[in-house]
Amino acid sequence: MIEKQATAAPTATTSALDIRSLPKVSLHDHLDGGLRPETIIALAAEAGHTLPSTDPEELGQWFRDSANSGSLVRYLETFDHTIAVMQTRSALARVAQEFVEDLAADGVVYAEVRWAPEQHTAQGLSLDETVEAVQEGLEAGVEAALETGHAIQVGQLITAMRHADRSQEIAELAVRHRDKGAVGFDIAGAENGFPASRFADAFTYLAQEHFPATVHAGEAAGLESIADALLHGRAQRLGHGVRIAEDITIDYSNTGDDAEVGLANLGQLAAWVRDRGIPLELCPSSNLQTGAVEAFGDDIESHPIDLLYQLGFKVTVNTDNRLMSGVTLTGEFELLIDTFGYDLGDLLELTLNAVDAAFLPLEDREVLAEHITLGFESALR
Repeated sequence: MIEKQATAAPTATTSALDIRSLPKVSLHDHLDGGLRPETIIALAAEAGHTLPSTDPEELGQWFRDSANSGSLVRYLETFDHTIAVMQTRSALARVAQEFVEDLAADGVVYAEVRWAPEQHTAQGLSLDETVEAVQEGLEAGVEAALETGHAIQVGQLITAMRHADRSQEIAELAVRHRDKGAVGFDIAGAENGFPASRFADAFTYLAQEHFPATVHAGEAAGLESIADALLHGRAQRLGHGVRIAEDITIDYSNTGDDAEVGLANLGQLAAWVRDRGIPLELCPSSNLQTGAVEAFGDDIESHPIDLLYQLGFKVTVNTDNRLMSGVTLTGEFELLIDTFGYDLGDLLELTLNAVDAAFLPLEDREVLAEHITLGFESALR
């Protein structure tokens, strides 16, 4: 039956709370989707790359308009510009440092940043050099954030682009850097036509090396993509995974007092994902922009995130591409508060879901969970 789940977490109205100050966890955030407009302009000038605008406000608006255009072509065009200015060691380091600083300013205390090294070798950097450059920037960002009173921990999710068919090479790259900043592996890019089974050897290699993987699935493609990611990709998490809701049907009945009660029926795949606690990396605003949830509607009220949360799926909240969507994690939480009436207990549960899903050792997750719980409790005082 569909009804709001009770939580044991502290509850409070969120109207008087500073959501930005709450400790947060970010699991699905792309490096090439989180640049500052002014940085893009500066790096483009150095690289001789032409942009739609050289005014920071206008450029930022162009990215947001493109993401909201309803055109996948325009949405993808935005990455042509960010990737073009991320081709040198100094550029990668700068972007990574600012990425961390912006997350810390938003209250994020643990983050996994995903990006595809193979897209950043156009000017001669090796794959290993790109990873080293990003790690240098991430570490500088952690130090800079600490100087402003914001403690944050960040790990790299090394991503292979499906259409490039370099998954084995990128998987080996990730494992080489496992003790030097890399915490997991991902595949991204064109989901339709490029299932995880196409890269089964790479995922077998990762499993043999005991190296965790998340897989973009259930965004551009549906249930078959999710099933394939779990079987052949051995995914510990689903990147987006929002279309698992297509395997859920709701039967409504009238209670006699003009109220309708919905009874949820989960298909085998949905039941497996929920019952095994496989984390969903949901990105509310991005899911609307990319059409991932168009089967349910075209506004946030129709997004199935609340349905999945109420049914007990391990839902996590993420931003995907902060530049393109014009969002922050604080903003996404505020969106859920305004739309679904979530309170502090809900936000804590969603955040602890992300802690549990993080590619960290158990002891580190326990410490992080305690830190976050204390942070939420202090917000009540």
